[in-house]
Amino acid sequence: MKGIILAGGSGTRLYPATVAVSKQLLPVYDKPLVYYPLSVLMLAGVRDILLVSTPHDLPLFRRLLGDGAQWGVRLSYAEQDKPRGIAHALVLAEGFLAGGPSALILGDNVFFGNDLDLRLAEGRRTAEGATVFAYRVADAERYGVVEFDGAGRALSLEEKPRAPRSDWAVTGLYFYDREAPAIARSLAPSARGELEITDLNRIYLERGTLRVTQLGRGYAWLDTGTHDSLLEAGEFVRAIEKRTGQKVAAPEEVAWRMGFISDAELLAASAPLRSSGYGRYLERLIQHRAP
Repeated sequence: MKGIILAGGSGTRLYPATVAVSKQLLPVYDKPLVYYPLSVLMLAGVRDILLVSTPHDLPLFRRLLGDGAQWGVRLSYAEQDKPRGIAHALVLAEGFLAGGPSALILGDNVFFGNDLDLRLAEGRRTAEGATVFAYRVADAERYGVVEFDGAGRALSLEEKPRAPRSDWAVTGLYFYDREAPAIARSLAPSARGELEITDLNRIYLERGTLRVTQLGRGYAWLDTGTHDSLLEAGEFVRAIEKRTGQKVAAPEEVAWRMGFISDAELLAASAPLRSSGYGRYLERLIQHRAP
């Protein structure tokens, strides 16, 4: 399975902070926002990843992330010249995916949970159909909303409904089979001229091959699309890290725990980061063999 990070868009809701730089390069507490979705894909065992962004921002992502070798993954890059919808990322990635399944994640989403790796493993096993995740929110009208029946089966999907049928929002993490790019190409653009991911997911739902996994208590999903939500995400990460002494979404640590890199490679990655404290944290992982 290959992964896609969609880190495009103009970030107008975060102006003026994003006039000159992508929102996915802004910090969420102690690390760039893009580290969070990248770490989720790595935690899912995905090692071949395509990052989609604007022509203006791609050089900055390349400077930050490189080719991914320092984390034992392979990073490629693709341009999306203007916002064309989340599903359009699958069209752009069609050649990269080469007829295989995919994991698509939005570059401004933060996920956290003790057993998150187990939920991600469920998605990775998606050989046919699609797997998406739902999270209960107080402002469902801002998101794609999924309605469930009494047995927990998905009944309907709506994009930003005025009167939501439930308070379960579809998060920005999607696992698809090999058919997703072709389905995305078949979609008609919405009123705003974009290929909507809800329309794509609805096709899987109508086929009876959409699985919706609820992320309940014990999990956190944070959307960082506004100034307040970006600050809240930073405060959340700070609280977790200060309380537990463990980093949230450090790609070096994820790579080491997943066996993508060795002890020596982790130490090499930590050396240039020592002055910020980030590098010393990585060194202590080996010294104390943290569980």
